Amino acid sequence: EDAAVGTDESAAQASATASTNKAKAPPQSRASRSGLQFPVGRIHRYLKAKSQHQIRVGAKAAVYASAILEYLTAEVLELAGNASKDLRVKRITPRHLQLAIRGDEELDSLVRATIAGGGVIPHIHKNLVQKPGGGAPKKDKPPSS
Repeated sequence: EDAAVGTDESAAQASATASTNKAKAPPQSRASRSGLQFPVGRIHRYLKAKSQHQIRVGAKAAVYASAILEYLTAEVLELAGNASKDLRVKRITPRHLQLAIRGDEELDSLVRATIAGGGVIPHIHKNLVQKPGGGAPKKDKPPSS
């Protein structure tokens, strides 16, 4: 009877050690779990630090904010890359960022800041452009009295 109880205890210990000996999965970041490149944990920390009155910030809020930031960054970089490719250079400069942001209506309304080193958007008023085949623009003669 004691032998039977002893074997039950040893079987329970063996199963407990088997479960602890299993290979533990390496820790996975929240960014990789959500399939993002932007750091979810860091953004969560920033959201908690910048919130007023020490309110609680949910875990999904950081994932959502990271996804939005990643999308906007990818959009701006794609448009700036296209602008640099049009100008036949391999490096994205502030000028390319300016052309990309001001060329897109939605990004232009979102980013209302001045981009340092971005320059201005090329624009010539329609009254200053010469008509094709018309030569110099004609001046209106004042009425003679």
